[in-house]
Amino acid sequence: MSYLVLARKYRPRNFGEMVGQQHVVQALTNALTQQRLHHAYLFTGTRGVGKTTVSRILAKSLNCQGPDGQGGITATPCGVCAACTAIDAGRFVDYTELDAASNRGVDEVQGLLEQAVYKPVQGRFKVFMIDEVHMLTTTAFNAMLKTLEEPPEYLKFVLATTDPQKVPVTVLSRCLQFNLRPMAPDTVQEHLAHVLAAEQVAAEPAALRLLARGARGSMRDALSLADQAIAFGSGSIEEAAVRQMLGSVDRSHVTRLVDALARGDGRTVVETAEALRLHGLSAAAALEDMCALLQRMAVLQAVPGHRQSGEDDAEAQETARLAALLPPDETQLLYSMCLHGRTELGLAPDEYAAFTMVLLRLLAFKPAGGAPEKKTALTPEPAAPVAQAPAAPAAAEMAVPPAAAVNFKKNEPLALIPPAQAAIEKEANGMLATPVASGEAVAQPIPEAIAPVTIPASAPAVLTVPVREMPEPGPRLQPRAEGQTPQPERSEEGDCWHAVVQQLVASESVTALVRELALQSQLIARDGDHWLLRVERESLNQPASRERLRAALSAAGHAERISVETGRVSDTPARRNTAQENADLERARAIVMNDPFVQAMVQNHGAKIVPGSIRPL
Repeated sequence: MSYLVLARKYRPRNFGEMVGQQHVVQALTNALTQQRLHHAYLFTGTRGVGKTTVSRILAKSLNCQGPDGQGGITATPCGVCAACTAIDAGRFVDYTELDAASNRGVDEVQGLLEQAVYKPVQGRFKVFMIDEVHMLTTTAFNAMLKTLEEPPEYLKFVLATTDPQKVPVTVLSRCLQFNLRPMAPDTVQEHLAHVLAAEQVAAEPAALRLLARGARGSMRDALSLADQAIAFGSGSIEEAAVRQMLGSVDRSHVTRLVDALARGDGRTVVETAEALRLHGLSAAAALEDMCALLQRMAVLQAVPGHRQSGEDDAEAQETARLAALLPPDETQLLYSMCLHGRTELGLAPDEYAAFTMVLLRLLAFKPAGGAPEKKTALTPEPAAPVAQAPAAPAAAEMAVPPAAAVNFKKNEPLALIPPAQAAIEKEANGMLATPVASGEAVAQPIPEAIAPVTIPASAPAVLTVPVREMPEPGPRLQPRAEGQTPQPERSEEGDCWHAVVQQLVASESVTALVRELALQSQLIARDGDHWLLRVERESLNQPASRERLRAALSAAGHAERISVETGRVSDTPARRNTAQENADLERARAIVMNDPFVQAMVQNHGAKIVPGSIRPL
């Protein structure tokens, strides 16, 4: 005898054997018990949740004759009478199943309806079951409307579909509708354990949990996966074998990724992603498992001590540890990025390149570890009179990097200003600060009864200057004026590096992370065949990316060796490209706004230009 797959062998034969659809079972059981039967039923739901099974059980309930042949309509068919056995075997003449996916035309429907004029041959009712009814053509739907509305008393319609939105409302209004829900993983796991125990197959609970999650709410898919796992594991179901079969990510990889993201460890994140690639595991499954873990962490952060279903003790302890590492707002941010990152995997030419970029994006939006929060104009705090800094030998020898030269303006919060700039801005600040070259402290007179500031000898490169007028609460950012485009600080090294990077990108010599490293870096110095680069993000400065960039530069005849340091940058190819794009957009906007026809339409007819609709050619 040939082997019968588990999905067919353990298909429910009565309402008592059905799992996960109690709301449908209860309604049909009460209707059958009270003899309040509708003439048309519509069962909706995803694949493998029991639509066809419910239809067959309902047909048996309507036609069951009982073990003694004297039975009537019942909610508990006997399963041994001629009608029950014939329906289970698929050879009951008064029960007809039509697959609308392959018989969707009006001729097939009319052929079915022609049988409606004849009374049942063996049973009490004729039952017409139309599967995937949404696949019928409009003409076929119209042909069955009248019979569906007023069928003979001995005829019952059962319709099933996975897409009820495509069923005409004229059909929906004639049917009693039941929505079969996707089954919870716990329900699927419990049923799998019952089936495998009956089959005397050893199975680990963790393996059954993986199969239940992989079924995506479908009991038929779960039983099919169980069949595959039995064959893969040579008669037993183990967690490691199931993970290998499904291509799912080991829990240790996911927890290692979340732990590294919480600590801001970019090296571990990239190395773990490469390990997943080498093992051939699914990037989509990795993001999905990360979403599941972050969701459990968020629940634990909101409700401390909450034990979630499906977690064993080891999982619960690991989830609690990770939940303590991340603040709730960062957990929500990581969850949102992982969730949206799944849609980006199919857009990238390399699935794991997109996966790595999603992980790096999580690092890029994480605040620097241990750095104090930046205060905005909405929450100003008084500053100390003097910010301590390492002592300098003399004021004339103080070197202030360009990034520190912040222009001071009125009505702005506290700012750090170099000594020379403080002297220039004395009118705006109402005070004069002078650096001290010797070991003496100098007090400067300050007008308008502001307390004097004493500057010790150890202070010197920068001063924290109090502001006389604090801003009103509200956003500080102002829209950029028309035609005003911020420009990067251009240099000869920057011109050279921009041209080289554009050439590498155009020839596709650098891609993915290597391209981002080239675009986001600044050429600091060239010493023969040795070039020094600087990049702001530590996550981009990885050994593999540096080596690939060096190889691309060497192949193009530019540099044989490169060094990459981390620091502030002011002239990168990415900034130049952005500035050029903004300039082009400004020119395009100016052309449109200055066009006589556009001005006439705006002035005479009240026309408006849709924001964001102007694009440069």
